[in-house]
Amino acid sequence: MSGEQKAKAAAEQAKGRVKEAAGRLTDDEELATEGRTDQAKGDLRSAKEKAKDAFKD
Repeated sequence: MSGEQKAKAAAEQAKGRVKEAAGRLTDDEELATEGRTDQAKGDLRSAKEKAKDAFKD
């Protein structure tokens, strides 16, 4: 997995965790949902890169 893509995936997951926590603390379900969506995007990006790496070898 390229370092740049790995960093993007981790950043997206972290951003999602922060948004989700903020949404829960403020009882803002929309923000919490947005956070979960960002986390899922990060997870997908990470999985995509891992799959690409698996086919490189």
